[in-house]
Amino acid sequence: MKIGILQTGHAPKELLEPLGDYTDMFQKMLDGHGFGFETWDVVDMDFPDGPDAADGWLITGSKHGTYEDLPWIPKLEALIREIHAQRRPMVGVCFGHQIIAQALGGRVIKYPEGWSVGVTDYMLAGKPVALNAWHQDQVVERPAEARVAGSSGFCENAFLAYGDHIWTVQAHPEFGPAFIDGLIKGRGKGVVPDTQLAEAAANLNGPTQNAEMAAFMAEFFKKARA
Repeated sequence: MKIGILQTGHAPKELLEPLGDYTDMFQKMLDGHGFGFETWDVVDMDFPDGPDAADGWLITGSKHGTYEDLPWIPKLEALIREIHAQRRPMVGVCFGHQIIAQALGGRVIKYPEGWSVGVTDYMLAGKPVALNAWHQDQVVERPAEARVAGSSGFCENAFLAYGDHIWTVQAHPEFGPAFIDGLIKGRGKGVVPDTQLAEAAANLNGPTQNAEMAAFMAEFFKKARA
């Protein structure tokens, strides 16, 4: 099965060499499940010819907001609607979670209550799940067809599902402690409150369910659909 990765941003330059770009993280995360991968850097206006360029699709995180006036965002939204219309499996992570919601009629804003950073507790399908987060933007109005699969006290729409073919997550199951540490030191200072950065730094090695999320995402892509 070929997974098309739509890369909507790049990792900070200082983290690229030791940890790789976002596409590298997802390929490593999903390694061992029999997938082939192809990446399109949509943030740089590199787009596939259409939804049939891959069997399933994954949209990455980004430093950008879905509401920014950037030429690649409307083009990506149109592609999302085409993938949705063909009912091809699609997973969105952080920005990917947000842009899918926006493309299908939801609303994303810079959340006035602030940030979620570092290891964060969620409830997913009635069970506690801990994942790394790094976001202020969030989905505040769901598309009509979206259902909430999981939440946190800070983020009501933390996991969304659409039919049996789209699943999205606000958190970052691809981020490990080293990447969060790099974000704290490189992107957090002066942006995220110091108290939150300190708390995230103190809990860098807190347990997460990254491996379980990787297994879930792999099965989601591969499961039989009508």
